Amino acid sequence: MADKYLLRVTAGPSYDPSSHQVVAVNSGIPTSIQSSLCSASISVRIQNYHGLPHGSPSTSSYFSHPPHTHDQYSIGFSFVPHRSINGKSLVFGNDFEHPIRDRIPPGFNAAFRIVKWAIDPGLDGDVYADKPYLYGNALSSINVLSVGPKAGKEAIEKQSAESTDNEEAIKEGGFDGGQELRENLNIPDNAAARQKWFLGGHERLEHWEWEEGRLYKADFFNPYLDFNEFALKLPGFSLKVLGYLGGEDYLRYVLKDKDTGEVLFVVVFTLLPKDPDDEGGAKSSEPGKSNASSSNDSPARSFEPKAEDLD
Repeated sequence: MADKYLLRVTAGPSYDPSSHQVVAVNSGIPTSIQSSLCSASISVRIQNYHGLPHGSPSTSSYFSHPPHTHDQYSIGFSFVPHRSINGKSLVFGNDFEHPIRDRIPPGFNAAFRIVKWAIDPGLDGDVYADKPYLYGNALSSINVLSVGPKAGKEAIEKQSAESTDNEEAIKEGGFDGGQELRENLNIPDNAAARQKWFLGGHERLEHWEWEEGRLYKADFFNPYLDFNEFALKLPGFSLKVLGYLGGEDYLRYVLKDKDTGEVLFVVVFTLLPKDPDDEGGAKSSEPGKSNASSSNDSPARSFEPKAEDLD
């Protein structure tokens, strides 16, 4: 894979690729995103990374911290909502711009059951829809959640500056008043217990507000998705998502309000075929030229394993 393709990660406040920036993977330098809905700071780490920008570190000290020594990637982010969002409405997951129903291989339903068991019991979606999606509620899907102060835009700007060259893992809990907020709502201190607690019923989700002006830190990670091979490696099951020559393959993560459809931010992992005339170069290196977001002129190339790619 590394001989034929380069991975590029971009992030932005919308699905529009022209609004995206190339993320400096494993650099310790977060990507800042500003929109009418939130201010966010995103850090992406990928183990054994081979991709853009050229010269990116192949790993991060993040992966030396327990419990991340076996993880393959991390999407860490801080955000301050500019309006309050109810807990039942904010979701995190993958969605796609075009139908993929004709490309779903035999065995997909078995893989989905394993994902719900091993990664996110609250994951739900419709891969047969015209615009397929797999979302989990943010409160139960996000692996680590830390609640900070209600301090407005300045908090995220200060936190972003302090995050430069800081690859320490985010810890579950709260700070500067955030822990007291969790305790008042009887939310468990342990990450796994918090995820399970919010899976306990809609009333628990509805009692939570992602408050306007409050700083939240979060981390999403797992050991199952290998971006070097574009493969989902589950216990007892594997799906290889191989690159297509002459096209671009991508996987898109989004944090959004599912009730209004408003997007807080989008992170896109795009597999670009190398340009044979440019050593180490890719055929498309600008976010605005990627098929990673919506495009009515291109067929869907998103996370589409063929039946023969099944192990």
